[in-house]
Amino acid sequence: MVARSQGFASDICVFVHPKTILLTNFVSALNFVHELDCDWFLFASPHNLSYFPFYLDKDGKHWLREDGKRVKMKELQEVITQNSQPNNNEGRLIMAWNRGDFPLHTGTLPPFLYGKGIHNHWVINEVASSELRFVLDASWSISSFYMTDPTPQSNKCGGWSGDPSIEERSWECAGNSLLGALYGSSLFHEAKHSSLVKLLRCNGTYLFADTSDNIVHIFGNAKAFGLLERRILHFWRKKKLAACARDVNSSHGVFNWSLKDQLKPSVGLDYPFTLESLLSIIADKNRTIVLGVAGFSYKDMLMSWACRLRGLKMTNFIVCALDDETYEFSVLQGLPVFRDSSAPNDTSFDDCHFGTKCFQRVTKVKSRIVLEILKLGYSVLLSDVDVYWFKDPLPLVSSFGPAVLVAQSDEFNTTGPINMPRRLNSGFYFAHSDVSTIAALEKVVKHAANSGLSEQPSFYDTLCGLGGSNRLGDNACFESETNLTVHFLDRNLFPNGAYGGLWEERDVREACLKKGCFILHNNWISGRRKKLERQVLSGLWEYDISTRRCLLSWH
Repeated sequence: MVARSQGFASDICVFVHPKTILLTNFVSALNFVHELDCDWFLFASPHNLSYFPFYLDKDGKHWLREDGKRVKMKELQEVITQNSQPNNNEGRLIMAWNRGDFPLHTGTLPPFLYGKGIHNHWVINEVASSELRFVLDASWSISSFYMTDPTPQSNKCGGWSGDPSIEERSWECAGNSLLGALYGSSLFHEAKHSSLVKLLRCNGTYLFADTSDNIVHIFGNAKAFGLLERRILHFWRKKKLAACARDVNSSHGVFNWSLKDQLKPSVGLDYPFTLESLLSIIADKNRTIVLGVAGFSYKDMLMSWACRLRGLKMTNFIVCALDDETYEFSVLQGLPVFRDSSAPNDTSFDDCHFGTKCFQRVTKVKSRIVLEILKLGYSVLLSDVDVYWFKDPLPLVSSFGPAVLVAQSDEFNTTGPINMPRRLNSGFYFAHSDVSTIAALEKVVKHAANSGLSEQPSFYDTLCGLGGSNRLGDNACFESETNLTVHFLDRNLFPNGAYGGLWEERDVREACLKKGCFILHNNWISGRRKKLERQVLSGLWEYDISTRRCLLSWH
């Protein structure tokens, strides 16, 4: 929405939650800042009310008491202030900015953020840190509110009742050099080096308050004083307006709801993020996570994979970064990512595909990370980032129960058994956190560490036996020492890259949907560039590389 708004022709862009109620001083505040001789960005935090005794008249123009008499603005503001509750819903922040010479910020909008629900704060932080615009917290010059647990007071439009709460709180943005773009502007000469600016309205006059230094910069409205010039005010008027500003602070409490506090997640996180800290907040209610592993050469494919999961409303995924570049990239893109310090650090950008020495080293990281997560008490769905998801497979793959490892078959023949030797695909499998699975994965990891091949043969040879000696029927194996069963998934639902010629279909998506596919693996093709080209051209791609945004064009 932010990106699309840049293409609109309107002079001012405003973002406001549809259930937020704005009073008329919102328009007057916009009129004031719109006349400033600079580009600006304004935000405000609406009050959270559970009690509001007024309702709108039939024309929706005036607020009325229960007896039908009109309510003055001052009385409305008093009721809003007195009944305000702590506002913990940052998604309702009001944001507005002008179409000026400068962009909104110099950052790149991520497809989504790792910290859930802080996108508005991210935008404010980027605008402030970019130092291109005059940034104002207008929470106390704009009267706005939203209702919690609304209960109709009567059959009149807009009436609610509830228990009033006197607790109140405001919001402040402690950005760095918020006014850095205003060098040379005489209007804000004293204010421009402030780290905190609030827009207040006292007796019809707007004040720019620097609450960090307890300084109030007094400027009249456009008609009274002019906006491009300083005005020497009479002492009595300056004193009166300064006192008004102090009254705002005293009546509304301390401005102590800081941006820094809002960005703190509910669970403490160390930077760089650790696997343990991420698991505790990312896992779903069943203590299950989806794991993706990627190096920098696959960063774009990683993003398409992550965008697709996000499009499916799946938030319980984490990324294991194989190198520092991937870790830094993922952090900037808002992905929940941790760095595997023991991963090989000489992964080639273009020469780390199937069959290469680089590929063999990288794949062994996956089983070791999965084992670590299982030992921490979480079940894991491991998915290579070249796997395209059509729908959420977790309910199905987790339904086989404990002591069953569910994996994709890599068999390409359309007939015959799908558990033939070395046809277990270690790029898509689900493992429960239980004694049998952990013991079996320990054997796989140990076998892979002593093998000159990738981890995939180790999975099959360890769990299904050399030459398939532990096979059960056409689609399973049983490892007796650990009491683990391996179930090979139906290829019509979980096809590999060589099954049924799906990648060669004119419309790959339609062909897969007809089969009822949960996923489609982009394997059985040599080379990163060829793999990338095949997936992009097929339309199974969810990431715009140029803008670094999720496409989310199909759901």
